[in-house]
Amino acid sequence: MKKKLGLASLTLVTASILAACGGGESAAKKDQQTLIVSTFGLEEDKMQEDVFKPFEEKYNVDIVLELGTSSERVTKLKSNPNSTVDVIELSQSNAADGAAADLFEKIDSTKVPNMDNLIDSAKELSADGSGPAYTLNSIGIIYNKEAAGMEIDEWEDLWDPSLKGKISIPDIASTFGPAMLHLASDYENVDITTDNGEAAFKGITKLAPNVVKTYSKSSDLANMFQSGEIVAAVVGDFAVPIISESNPNVEYIVPQSGTYANFNTINVNKNSKNKDLAYKYIDWRLSQEVQEKTAVSINEAPSNKEVVLDGETAKNKTYGEVAERTKKIDPLFVNENLKSWIDQWNRILNK
Repeated sequence: MKKKLGLASLTLVTASILAACGGGESAAKKDQQTLIVSTFGLEEDKMQEDVFKPFEEKYNVDIVLELGTSSERVTKLKSNPNSTVDVIELSQSNAADGAAADLFEKIDSTKVPNMDNLIDSAKELSADGSGPAYTLNSIGIIYNKEAAGMEIDEWEDLWDPSLKGKISIPDIASTFGPAMLHLASDYENVDITTDNGEAAFKGITKLAPNVVKTYSKSSDLANMFQSGEIVAAVVGDFAVPIISESNPNVEYIVPQSGTYANFNTINVNKNSKNKDLAYKYIDWRLSQEVQEKTAVSINEAPSNKEVVLDGETAKNKTYGEVAERTKKIDPLFVNENLKSWIDQWNRILNK
């Protein structure tokens, strides 16, 4: 079983590792390095099989995991300059927040050969030395058509009065919380960058009667659908298999009007003592070999352009025609306004 660290216990890992290196170990075990990876807690068993275990075997490494949401993990890193995290996987806006706080090593692309194989939009993201994107995801609507009593095919349908107390949306501090505000501003026919979200909160106020609960972890939606607590939700495509596997009556749609995208990126902690190994891990995560596997097992759309998906594998991913309909969110704009947005959001939805 992979070693995992709670967010509060990560600073103790160095002592634990040293204590574990006692006598009686094989030469290979003694030479084994440890890499601390901060990542999302989704589909951990499949991540073990397709990402972590093969990397450990290839490089004689012991991977120790720090699991949690993107926002709580970057906050943890910001508050602890002595963190022993080596690499951290984050959503785009949280990565921008960490970069602004000077937490990350500027990536030397010559040490990550697979960066040459990134899709153009991912290359643009890394042009300034930011950590490269290993996947692209976006939001759509997942719903139980029979329970909803209506067909949902556009974002504006979520505001329908018949859905009162029946939907869930991502919390503002989660990966796609800011995207939810962009959708609400679109509902009001206002570009959110022109008024810093004023119209968006008018839209959210109108939507509030329909929202029974906001969520921080998309895995929680499976239980909400199962219990009948909700009939529809806004969700990132990466979580669709988790929900649909336990709730076969739900379907996932991406409105023709478009969707909002997010890159998940990998950065190296500026204070990491294992930077060479961290670079190897990044290159591994970007490789065609790994991304072909994770596209199937954990529904990750590839950022490596050498990966070509068949129709079945491409389903429910930000790939092909869906990727062409994505709109970008400016993470710097989000981070400039996020504190104010969280305050307004909580007054409306988290009373």
